[in-house]
Amino acid sequence: MSEKLLVRRAAVLGAGVMGAQIAAHLTNAGVDTVLFDLPAKDGDPNGVVNKAIAGLAKLSPAPLADKALARRIVAANYETGLDLLDGCDLVIEAIAEKMEWKQDLYRKVAPHIADHAVLASNTSGLGINKLADVLPEALRPRFCGVHFFNPPRYMHLAELIPAKATDPAVLANLETFLTTTLGKGVVIARDTPNFIGNRIGVFSMLAAMHHTEQSKLGFDTVDALTGPAIGRPKSATYRTADVVGLDTMVHVIKTMADTLPDDPWHKYFKAPKWLAGLVEKGALGAKTGAGVYTKKGKDILVLDLKTQDYRPSNPELDPGVAALLKERDPAKKFAALRASDHPQAKFLWSCFRDTFHYSAYHLKDIAETARDVDFAMRWGYGWSIGPFESWQAAGWKQVADWIAEDIVAGEAMSNAELPDWVFDGREGVHANAGSYSPARDAMVPRSSNPVYARQRFPDALLGEKASQGRTVFENDGIRMWADDSGQSGGDDIAVVSFKTKMHTVNDHVLDGLQEAVRIAERDFRGLVIWQPKEPFSAGADLAGALGLLQAGDVKGFEAMVENFQRTSMAIKYSLVPVVAAVRGLALGGGCEFQMHSARTVLGLESYIGLVEAGVGLLPAGGGLKELAVRASEAAGANGDVFAELKTVFETVAMAKVSTSAVEAKNLQLARKNDVVVFNGFELLHVAKAQARALAESGYRPPLPARGIRVAGDVGIATFKMLLVNMLEGYFISQHDYEIATRIATVLCGGEVDRHSVVDEEWLLRLEREHFVALAQMPKTQERIAHMLKTGKPLRN
Repeated sequence: MSEKLLVRRAAVLGAGVMGAQIAAHLTNAGVDTVLFDLPAKDGDPNGVVNKAIAGLAKLSPAPLADKALARRIVAANYETGLDLLDGCDLVIEAIAEKMEWKQDLYRKVAPHIADHAVLASNTSGLGINKLADVLPEALRPRFCGVHFFNPPRYMHLAELIPAKATDPAVLANLETFLTTTLGKGVVIARDTPNFIGNRIGVFSMLAAMHHTEQSKLGFDTVDALTGPAIGRPKSATYRTADVVGLDTMVHVIKTMADTLPDDPWHKYFKAPKWLAGLVEKGALGAKTGAGVYTKKGKDILVLDLKTQDYRPSNPELDPGVAALLKERDPAKKFAALRASDHPQAKFLWSCFRDTFHYSAYHLKDIAETARDVDFAMRWGYGWSIGPFESWQAAGWKQVADWIAEDIVAGEAMSNAELPDWVFDGREGVHANAGSYSPARDAMVPRSSNPVYARQRFPDALLGEKASQGRTVFENDGIRMWADDSGQSGGDDIAVVSFKTKMHTVNDHVLDGLQEAVRIAERDFRGLVIWQPKEPFSAGADLAGALGLLQAGDVKGFEAMVENFQRTSMAIKYSLVPVVAAVRGLALGGGCEFQMHSARTVLGLESYIGLVEAGVGLLPAGGGLKELAVRASEAAGANGDVFAELKTVFETVAMAKVSTSAVEAKNLQLARKNDVVVFNGFELLHVAKAQARALAESGYRPPLPARGIRVAGDVGIATFKMLLVNMLEGYFISQHDYEIATRIATVLCGGEVDRHSVVDEEWLLRLEREHFVALAQMPKTQERIAHMLKTGKPLRN
């Protein structure tokens, strides 16, 4: 591979919904970004872009990891700002999907693109080679398609589409940048209309629309059938269409009709009459407030084709079909779907069959391997498993025979024959050796791009299994393991993972972690706390805690709290560095463990919070103690400790949860020197590297914190004044006041003189006392029980 792509500055051409969000995500990743659009007709020439940047703060889900990052995006326009392109290493075009508009823009910007820079189009389906036709010869090797999925911060998929002249080294370097810097899952697509994700995804929606009509099912019933019940997102089929925009759906369908005239399914590339009718009326989905669905007050209404009007949404899922979908064995499930005469089962079998048929028929045209198709559907459309994985799990040969029978019987949407490779004695298309490539007629291993060596456990396909390493220690709560020497830098860094549901913390986890620290100190150079899947930890085992309280076992409850604190302190004062690798939720005790680690490596999508106030408690695993220690350190010998506590008090008392790793730092739940990683599959690699680097630098744990200056009685009184105002204004309940007062008391070091000096044990004892007192209150127990029953906080 040639020298890597160094992206110091990037430009995004087009400040529409996608362009502005791509610019936001580049900025999230620390890339200095210029956002371009047409000059405004009046006032500031950059007015169009400035408006788009301001609009980023209003979008949900938030494109920016921190709203303050909006100020870092540079606004520019094509008339006065083209000189800014000269210093850009990467230029991403993201204007409207019109070939002539894009080509005109390329002619305009090409003279300003640096000799080393890469130009990429974020087109969702236009021909990459045709776009390249207008580029100067010297720029063509550095041009390709890079198709982000909406919203770009959250959707893992990025399709890379090389043109004929694209330099393979440029493509490999861009893949590395997309994977590590932007955190994407990259698939390489061929230059065919709609590429991979939208080609299969839109077809699957068209198939669902066709079979909806055939089976005379309601739109809401189809959504109940095609959502989580079959491993797809909650938005299923018709809600997805509403979110995407019905006008966009019509445009995409027309693009397929125009660009794929020889596709055997071409006659279905046509918007149904009802869809065209809604668009004509201006009912375009979520953006206009009405589409397939609309809202009336709090009620959700769905379009009824019989009455041509909206009715209350009440999906009628047949109990027999619902039970059938819960069958864990895919072979039995698909056999039952095909054998059933129920319209809902027939609908589902037909949708699966036609999507399998279409994917197999076009695989050779659109992708190198079946892996690319399955990952595109998982990462771009949120399917839990891709079409080829579903087919293989259900029994490859049997399902292939059923599809072939339906084709002959005229029941499939097309009479196009399945390709010969489907029947060549195979058991499927995925195995540990690789995934099937029709072009090479071979099982092709994963990419050899060095960036993937950073993924110890890549997203696994059916048939793939990564080595789990050797178990060092295991109990009912945790597994401690290490790699064999030579892999991932040898086994000098051990890893510990929780075995509990949602990685909650119980006595087995606490005892296991303490033992893991002891073993790491003796046999390893560092320890990483990492979970194979999200979340990092949903916090303490509330059910177990409530059981002790309801049984009146206060001593047992106190012992559990003390054990929690002992575990946090073991992590903090371990003689080898303990690094927490966090992604997803890290709540309560999970947050406290990472606070006590030598360093935290945070996935960008880390949602961290000390949320105990929501269940009537306060953090007592050392979290409040640690915040008091940090406030004392920040204030120094003569500073105002209370001033350092204001943000954290609000964070804890209001049970705030960060919306990103960046916000976790702003809320002071993570440290400024904690590391943020954009690709969750690289989290373990980076955490082990951090632990090793700390060990290499002669790591010693911090000295025991003894001279902790606290805000004392004056601090408590000041916080109480704020709380009284909130109580009298009915912003908080009496029990909220009680909880928040106790949080303030612990953070301020108790009823001692202002700027008194205490030690950690003093603060830990305060945590325990107030935690146990709150836990015995009936209102707290009501809150815990309500959370366990509903998953939602109770305000009492």
